[in-house]
Amino acid sequence: MATTKNGRANALRRELSTSVEVTSGASVDAIYDILADVRTHLVWGGERQSETSRLTSIEAPDGPARVGTEFRTTGRDPMGTFHDSSVVTEATRPEVFEFVTEATLRTKRGSSVEWTNVHRYELQPSRAGSSIRYTIRIVRVSELPGMLRAMRMPVLSGLVMRAAGGVAERGVRNLVALAEERQGLSSGRS
Repeated sequence: MATTKNGRANALRRELSTSVEVTSGASVDAIYDILADVRTHLVWGGERQSETSRLTSIEAPDGPARVGTEFRTTGRDPMGTFHDSSVVTEATRPEVFEFVTEATLRTKRGSSVEWTNVHRYELQPSRAGSSIRYTIRIVRVSELPGMLRAMRMPVLSGLVMRAAGGVAERGVRNLVALAEERQGLSSGRS
């Protein structure tokens, strides 16, 4: 059985993942530049995200992230608050930006749950500008208190991941809007 960073067992029976795809009028270079400037994640994943699921702070170095760049974030979602430590694991300009997050969720009932998530953005040029595919993989969770127990049941975990996909899609659309604004394009997202 796999363990979390603090040696706690993995409560998941299998890895969970969801993907979203969004097109943009912005170029892959413009989108990649925003992804690689991890401090901008606080704008499109924080300020422009819903009040209930968003980043609230970020500590990251200046300039474009490269493989090995580390950053820290805090945020909130309907389950509670989280404190994350991330490291960039792939930075292939302008096609792929990936990072792994070791997260600690403090639930509203006071439980501490550790997660390992892999965030991957794949960018491709298109006639309209670009296509962005974002995939989040939940590879480890230390325990499943309360509603998180649904992640152990195939049908219910599918519903949980669909809901996570909705939050993810909103984030990617915010990313696209920021890239289009920076390129002076109107927001003609699909």
